[in-house]
Amino acid sequence: MTKIAIIEDDSVINQMYRMKFEADGFEVQVADNGKSGITMVESFKPDMILMDLQMPEMGGEEALEHIRSQSWGKTIPVIILTNLGIEESPKKLKDLGIQNYIVKAELTPSEVVERVKEALGL
Repeated sequence: MTKIAIIEDDSVINQMYRMKFEADGFEVQVADNGKSGITMVESFKPDMILMDLQMPEMGGEEALEHIRSQSWGKTIPVIILTNLGIEESPKKLKDLGIQNYIVKAELTPSEVVERVKEALGL
């Protein structure tokens, strides 16, 4: 079963995506900030991470930097799922090897699932 990690501080949004991915046959775990997301990703070993940028405790950029600095996190595909337009996003995201950049308001949850399936070759 394909495993998806969702790191998103808005509980309504992370539960909405969790339900959509689970309905499509994915195994899903969620975390509500970058710090707990790192811990979850390290133990869960997902096939893909969906990560928000603006979160309490630790934002997505800092969490992704930490994940990429670990041997277990260098190759996990990451899709940024945020309300920040691409022009507002941190410039170093490109250096952190993201797979895709999705503005939440521009796609439905079903379209996000389709993008993830495409990125994973499913």
